[in-house]
Amino acid sequence: MLLPRPLLTLAALVAALAAPSAMAVPGAVVTTPQVRAELVAHAPEGLGPGRPMALGLLIRHQPGWHTYWKNPGDSGLPTTFAWTLPEGASAGDIRWPTPRRLPVGPLMNFGYDGTLLLPVPLTVAEGFKGERLDVTLHAEWLVCKEVCIPESGDFALSLPREQATAGQAEAFAAAEAAKPVPATGAQARARIDGQAVVVEVQGLPADWQGAALDVLPATAGALRNAAVPQASWSGAVWTARLEIDPQHTESPPALDLVLVRDGVPAGLEINAPVSGAWPAPADAVTPAEAAATPAASPADTSLGLALALAFGGGLLLNLMPCVFPVLSLKVLGFAAHAHDRAKLLAGGLAYTAGVVASFVALAGLLLALRAGGEQLGWGFQLQQPGVVAALAALFTLIGLNLAGVFEFGSVLPSSWAAARSRHPLVDSLLTGVLAVAVASPCTAPFMGASLGVAVTLPAPQALTIFAALGLGMAAPYLLASAWPRLAGALPRPGVWMAHFKVLMAFPMFATVVWLVWVLGQQAGIDGAAALLALLVALAFAAWAFGSRSLGVRARTGFGLLSLALFGATLAWALPAWREAPPAATAAAAETGWQPWSAERVAQALAEGKPVFVDFTAAWCVTCQVNKRTTLAREEVLAEFRARGVVLLRADWTRRDAAITAELARLGRSGVPVYALYAPGGGAPRVLSEILSPAEVRGMLAELPAVAAPA
Repeated sequence: MLLPRPLLTLAALVAALAAPSAMAVPGAVVTTPQVRAELVAHAPEGLGPGRPMALGLLIRHQPGWHTYWKNPGDSGLPTTFAWTLPEGASAGDIRWPTPRRLPVGPLMNFGYDGTLLLPVPLTVAEGFKGERLDVTLHAEWLVCKEVCIPESGDFALSLPREQATAGQAEAFAAAEAAKPVPATGAQARARIDGQAVVVEVQGLPADWQGAALDVLPATAGALRNAAVPQASWSGAVWTARLEIDPQHTESPPALDLVLVRDGVPAGLEINAPVSGAWPAPADAVTPAEAAATPAASPADTSLGLALALAFGGGLLLNLMPCVFPVLSLKVLGFAAHAHDRAKLLAGGLAYTAGVVASFVALAGLLLALRAGGEQLGWGFQLQQPGVVAALAALFTLIGLNLAGVFEFGSVLPSSWAAARSRHPLVDSLLTGVLAVAVASPCTAPFMGASLGVAVTLPAPQALTIFAALGLGMAAPYLLASAWPRLAGALPRPGVWMAHFKVLMAFPMFATVVWLVWVLGQQAGIDGAAALLALLVALAFAAWAFGSRSLGVRARTGFGLLSLALFGATLAWALPAWREAPPAATAAAAETGWQPWSAERVAQALAEGKPVFVDFTAAWCVTCQVNKRTTLAREEVLAEFRARGVVLLRADWTRRDAAITAELARLGRSGVPVYALYAPGGGAPRVLSEILSPAEVRGMLAELPAVAAPA
């Protein structure tokens, strides 16, 4: 088999494609259709120990859009900063201004709109002697209106050491004036009273006493954010009864709260120790909370059942159309050794090792990133345009090789080519590696629950589940390699293999078409065109360096020209892949479908309307098959309309932390996922990953029909 050599050839290309961000030159401003974000600094006396210094991100929201506080409330995510500073300089935590309430249907969030500055203190050590301080920042924020869009930016700023920097002094002063301040001299305590926490505060400032106060929970996951506090004054003691979230995830020994008074920009921070035992989270789900309730807790799936489901899902992965092009190469090697039992068994074991090791390695990376705070799910690698482009380049090279356009032996050093002959098992092992790379985004039936529980378990158990998934995928080929009768039934090698080799080039090129379409969904038409141009340049280079019909001089001349063309095309492609497509999504263009957001789900449920959500991605072949064979059928859409169902599409083609979080609440970590949220309470109903019109219509038959308009 020829698989290892294209992998070696592509290694440098993958490294170049996978690191476009490293080539970016960040500035101080990042502008999106929703916000304008700018890295700013304040050092009115220059840089030095003990001097007033601060950095900050100045965000100007477009009308109607907002970002979130450190406790975002019922939905949303807080803004995060990752600083890179020279030795001797450090940045502190965000000094969050007092937020405001952001009601969305029955939910309550906390955040900011308009103009917002998130400042952080800057300090430099005594020994800092640099003439300038170079600052870089990677920031991530979630901006929401009717939809939520996760955004990020890379910023850079160079500050002079002796020169004053005070161009944003007014903005820093306003942010400092809006920061909650400790309620000096006040004493607070709290006690559990049934399904509520009663907070008593005495010793508040004289001008606050007797005033109407609101209270915002800085401690997330304990209180019902949307519940109106029942507050009153008794002399100088302010008392508030705060409802506990029936599904609370935190039971803190003390509550951090911010008291807010109308007309005063800065709230008062209080810390109230809690006496009494927190009630256990309730099993019942209120209508307002149905949108955020898991369909089934991953913990409800036992480890043994999860292993069985993972193994079954791995078996079914062999039927996924995205796996077929790679497995066609395996068939070539399988037939070549069909009558050599020892080689066949060794190849099957090597293939199995490659599949299992790749699943475990990819799962380990996923678990490590999630442990570091990243909102990721299974298939995360194909959310990066660089990875999609690298796979497209790999399949193009393999297809051209199978079609006879070039030979890798003419490109690689003879010692590399000889290594394949000396180590034939590497061919089978790397076939397994590539099979996993392509198969990982395709969630087969029975995989959703097992992968959902895997990401919640300790690492050893989680990796065991992914290993079972790999064993299931490799099992048919391992069994066939160990069963002499099946191997003997294969035709002997002959001329037919040469024709079969050329035939298998076409599934490779078909896969390239799919990958170009995926990248087009991620980066728009310009990104897809850039990839096509890069593949043409890559094909030209493969022919120039690998064609045996060219002489040395012709190969050198065409080779140099191809390298120049490839470099120029790559320089055009990388910026195009970093740009996101226009904000208008494909879902909005399709009749009846709207972009998903947690707020939209909650709003529809509050209006008494059922909601059907299609969690999908362009790189998920199963998703696209389901869309065309089931969800796009007119009789299915007519049934949705007859039942008054709101249709939402959650597009996970690019990384989206809000969608990842919702998948986790549903007990899933990959797509496709199909969920029906019904008004009136109860957990969402999750359908099977391979849809049929009968299943969808059977689900809809359980909903009441709506009256036709007069």
